[in-house]
Amino acid sequence: MSRYKTRLVAKGYAQTYGIDYEETYSLVAKMTIVRAIIAMATTKGWSLHQMDVNNVFLHGDLHEEVYMEQPPGYVNQTHPNLVCRLKKALYGLKQTPKIWSDKMGQYLVTSGFQTSNVDFSLYVKKTDHGIVITVIYVDDLIITRR
Repeated sequence: MSRYKTRLVAKGYAQTYGIDYEETYSLVAKMTIVRAIIAMATTKGWSLHQMDVNNVFLHGDLHEEVYMEQPPGYVNQTHPNLVCRLKKALYGLKQTPKIWSDKMGQYLVTSGFQTSNVDFSLYVKKTDHGIVITVIYVDDLIITRR
């Protein structure tokens, strides 16, 4: 038995642009922004946190119709030729990173954060108690606050 967990991965290489997906980009913070946030938090003595979101890409809802073969070990013996229609994004799909970054961005905005004009992966929330800054870097978040 493998010591690694089996992860369901779709065959994104078999997807067709315009049919299976439209956009594929994912928010990746500019390294200058990451460095600036770390430097600012350090010089001001703010707390600085890094968060890796587990199974991040499984949280996005698919908007396109995407099908995949039954995964090995889970093939229905009565109907081995059936396929699975995906409702959630999976690792390996071309659109998965974009779906998640859109969902996370929407959550932050509805929670009172504003998107930066300098870097769309930078979110800032000002309150009476201080400021919270969040940077999205694919499936990681960098968070600092005053």
